[in-house]
Amino acid sequence: MPRILLMDDQPDVRAVVALALRVKGFEVVGFESGVAGLAAFDESPFDLAIVDIFLGGMNGADVIRLLRERSPNLPIVAISGVTALDFLSATPELSNVVCLQKPFRPTELLNAIETAMASGRLLSGSSIAESRKAAV
Repeated sequence: MPRILLMDDQPDVRAVVALALRVKGFEVVGFESGVAGLAAFDESPFDLAIVDIFLGGMNGADVIRLLRERSPNLPIVAISGVTALDFLSATPELSNVVCLQKPFRPTELLNAIETAMASGRLLSGSSIAESRKAAV
């Protein structure tokens, strides 16, 4: 079962996204801040991260940058309801991030996850969680 790290400061968004993904067989661990999400990432493996760009305390672009430092091939879906996400692909260290504008439908989220995971597999040749376990 793929394990997803979800970071969004809106409890209702976290709840709806987690429910939609759990119904499809994903394990979802949600956090309201980048700091808490990064701490969880350091403690255990995840197969994918979903990061809201406008998080309280630390913005999502910084969180994505730190996730990339820890795991360069981690599949990431960036979400935002406030801004266009095109700037992520223009920033080299934030490239290869699948962007999704809020509000989105569960099928759009699942498609974004599939795209991000396929991209991560191409880059690493294996599951991200497997490669992190091997490194520990």
